[in-house]
Amino acid sequence: MRVLAIDPAVRNTGYAILEGDPRKPSVLGYDVISIPAKIPQSAALSAIRTHLVHLIEKHQPDEVAVEGIIFVQSHRTAISMGAARAAALIAAADHGLQVYEYAPRKIKMAVVGKGTADKAQVAFMVRALLGLAETPPPDAADALAIALAHLQASDPLRAKLLDRRLV
Repeated sequence: MRVLAIDPAVRNTGYAILEGDPRKPSVLGYDVISIPAKIPQSAALSAIRTHLVHLIEKHQPDEVAVEGIIFVQSHRTAISMGAARAAALIAAADHGLQVYEYAPRKIKMAVVGKGTADKAQVAFMVRALLGLAETPPPDAADALAIALAHLQASDPLRAKLLDRRLV
């Protein structure tokens, strides 16, 4: 199975493409789609969608996994994150891909073993689990963690640990 995992945000959307067995996946790519603050939000959302469409067409994933909605103090931040998430979901839907959603706490539990792990712990474990030469940027590390959680949830022996919801 090949999965495209997305950590959506208007200015820095992390993504990762993993393939193979949940116990020993191959990393096909990961990075952050960075949109400068001077770009209007509508153009940023369009750029995110376009970039993800290119990734989908290039890598032909079987499924897409995204981080679920998180609690934030600011309504403005929540709306912005929701808009970035929508851009990602539309890119996947336009290609007929099944989308799965994972709560941040469940992702951290799957990768670190602790649902309250911080970004540095997630990045460290992602690097170790995937045998990466360097620690990925935080948003890319989060996307790699989402992909790992999805592959684990797809494994019948581990599926009970994660609640995977279809979006």
